[in-house]
Amino acid sequence: MTLSIRPATAEDAGIVHQFITELAIFEKAEDEVEASVDDIKKSLFSTTATAHCIICENDGIPIGFAVYFYNYSTWQGKNGVYLEDLYVTPDARGKGAGKALLKHLAKHAVDNDCGRFEWSVLDWNQPAIDFYESFGAKAKSEWLGYRLSGEELKTFAAS
Repeated sequence: MTLSIRPATAEDAGIVHQFITELAIFEKAEDEVEASVDDIKKSLFSTTATAHCIICENDGIPIGFAVYFYNYSTWQGKNGVYLEDLYVTPDARGKGAGKALLKHLAKHAVDNDCGRFEWSVLDWNQPAIDFYESFGAKAKSEWLGYRLSGEELKTFAAS
């Protein structure tokens, strides 16, 4: 197995969309995927894109991806990297692709003087939790995530 990681391009929008759908199925949320391939092209590959994507390949064949963006810590006075999604195809799991994607992004964060590298994991995904903790990642216990979306977001924004 020869793993390589590269920036995704607009030509990868279809495979990125496929990986997003497969991830949603794994997370039992397939019906929540609203993005189309065109949405992926616009949001990840336009000149105004604020999120970024990398592709992991095995012998030139895409087997996984990660989408990330920069956040900011006022306490550190530095950017951070936030990993939105990471996915590796089932047949490629356990062969180092997920760890390679994470290490690539950790190195990117260090090289760009970021103070943090953060992500979220579903509380029922024990294999992922065990994997993250195996290399020193720590669960945040003091902070709860909140979200406004859909009609609630529109209603609040208009009030």
